[in-house]
Amino acid sequence: MLDPVADMMTRIRNAGLARHSSTRIPHSKMKERIGEILKEEGYIIDMEVSGEIPRKEIVVHLKYNDKHKLAINNMRKVSKSGCRAYAGVKDIPLIKQGLGVAIISTSKGLITDKEARRLNVGGEVLCEIW
Repeated sequence: MLDPVADMMTRIRNAGLARHSSTRIPHSKMKERIGEILKEEGYIIDMEVSGEIPRKEIVVHLKYNDKHKLAINNMRKVSKSGCRAYAGVKDIPLIKQGLGVAIISTSKGLITDKEARRLNVGGEVLCEIW
């Protein structure tokens, strides 16, 4: 697997299109933190880590609206392995006029764009979710 974050986003997107209630993703600390951010921002119902070290995985419980549409309208990978996207604190993108979220890898860990502005730090823009 070349890009684990893109794989996570694809698994969530595919499970939503198939109207699954949850999806399983191989575990890493970065993907676990992304899941926590999605839960904090209200894009998923819950996220839990299950299993032991060699087969540890993340179970993401998806959130749908009244019309059975996934709460996540779109997810886009910004920083790619061939072209990294870095942003200073003044250049952090505002997603859908503040309605979406950008996940940024900073010296303080993985945080949202709002938190990065509050802490006055920049970093690598991993993905955008709205």
